[in-house]
Amino acid sequence: DDDIKKLIKKMVKQRTESIDIYKKNNRKDLLEVEQNEYDILTGFLPKQLGDEETKKICAELISKLGASSLKDMGKVMGELKKSHSDEIDFAKAGPLIKELLNS
Repeated sequence: DDDIKKLIKKMVKQRTESIDIYKKNNRKDLLEVEQNEYDILTGFLPKQLGDEETKKICAELISKLGASSLKDMGKVMGELKKSHSDEIDFAKAGPLIKELLNS
């Protein structure tokens, strides 16, 4: 169900942010709890593609859409969300698309 996926993705994002904070502040006790919750939650989501697969998909989409500058980033992200919303981490895809459009 899409609503459940959205809720779990939000919870995963919260755990990811907490994990980063706890790592910076050297709070291993809290980090372990958040990491365990993160691991459990991600088990309920579709498998995310790795960096290489994400980069390949982004490059193909940029080529397909004829995107040539950062002005086209919204168009690329929109199409990416339509076609790969469950399998791509958009926090990673954004910087990849910027990098590809700048080169």
